[in-house]
Amino acid sequence: MSNHERNNKISKKLNQLVNKMSPPQFIMLIFLILIFVGTVLLALPASASSGLSIGLLDAFFTATSAVCVNGLVVVDTGSTFSTFGQTVIAVLIQIGGLGFMTLGVVLAILLGKKIGLKQRLIIQHSTQSQSSSGLVKLSLYILCIAIVFELIASIILTIRWAPDLGWSAALYYAVFHSISAFNNAGFALWSDGLSSYLGDPVVNLTIITLFVAGGLGYIVIVELFKKRSWRRLSLHSKIVLLSSGLLLGVGFVLLLLLESFNPETFATLSWSERIWSAFFQSATPRSAGFNTLDISSMLSSSQLLLIMLMFIGASSGGTGGGIKTTTFFVLLLATINTFRGGGQVHAFQRKISTDVIMRALAVVVSSLLCVLLVSLLLTITEGMYEEHFLEVLFEATSAFSTTGLSMGLTNELTSVGKVIVAITMFVGRLGPLTLAYALAEKRRKSKIGYPEDHVLIG
Repeated sequence: MSNHERNNKISKKLNQLVNKMSPPQFIMLIFLILIFVGTVLLALPASASSGLSIGLLDAFFTATSAVCVNGLVVVDTGSTFSTFGQTVIAVLIQIGGLGFMTLGVVLAILLGKKIGLKQRLIIQHSTQSQSSSGLVKLSLYILCIAIVFELIASIILTIRWAPDLGWSAALYYAVFHSISAFNNAGFALWSDGLSSYLGDPVVNLTIITLFVAGGLGYIVIVELFKKRSWRRLSLHSKIVLLSSGLLLGVGFVLLLLLESFNPETFATLSWSERIWSAFFQSATPRSAGFNTLDISSMLSSSQLLLIMLMFIGASSGGTGGGIKTTTFFVLLLATINTFRGGGQVHAFQRKISTDVIMRALAVVVSSLLCVLLVSLLLTITEGMYEEHFLEVLFEATSAFSTTGLSMGLTNELTSVGKVIVAITMFVGRLGPLTLAYALAEKRRKSKIGYPEDHVLIG
């Protein structure tokens, strides 16, 4: 058999294997391939500023964090990696944030190829679109939105940082942080994050705009651009905008009040700096991962608030993680409705189906179990039992919600701990339900019905 025939045979088998995969399985496979490629590239000596490989484990952790747009790091990004290594991280963040299929669709269009039904289903699943129509156009919109936001932000940040860094370095830093912020990755080239710009309105507003826009979701941004009217927006977009605004406002007020009693964070700050830092840190748990305050120096009450905000995370269809704002809002409505005596769960004169409520419940329960299990494992592997539990819970939630905020535990993780956190980032990025659908075998619906009975609740 010639090499050409052998290659054709292998290609046919691969095509058959891919065609048999469900969209969740294919998405999981692509993420694993990206992590593998990223690990190999980041383990190269050329990726390290010292010229010596950082090792496969640290490269694997960093690649997983970048592809899953998390931001947790075991080595300092700015000082450990060379320009080549940092570029690899930025590319992994962009692919992980936008989605492989989005870039694949654009490439296929440029090459003049047709997008098949299988590819459309994968795009629909990865973008969480409700309809299978208009997906190719949506992919183009996604790419255009990302380019526009990142380009404008890069120009603004370059002008702002040029006096401090010089034009070439400022441009490089601006592009890297714009990609990281819009994709809610949280990677920074400064070891203290953005603490040096704590009270800087230009940097704060630019970075916040990027990760809030990325966290809202592309579908919401496209709707806002097209419809430009609150009444014409879909129920999904209305819930996303309302819940995001409420969480941002409540988080800002609570953090400002709580940290005003903390001499280690707000004592030396002016009122304008306090407002900017509280606003920034109330927005960043939406899955952004940047920080202008030292998280480990914050009050325990503030850290617990950040944990709750991280667990909720960003919105469906965006670049962020967590259980999603829509999930939280739907369950909150269902809970309030139950207290009022039951009936239809509705919002903005639209009924929310029972299937959506049950799916939201499944997401919350599975996510909560995942965070608790990871917290339990880390207390064992890292030898932290009593006084450091909040630190462990914070790190586990940050990893699962793909936020990337840290109280300092990540830098001290054992080898086993790094693997656990890396797996948690992977599960959090895909989502527990997507992972479950990918791993579960297809089952036929049972035709057997059972009589209804009652279970005492509460």
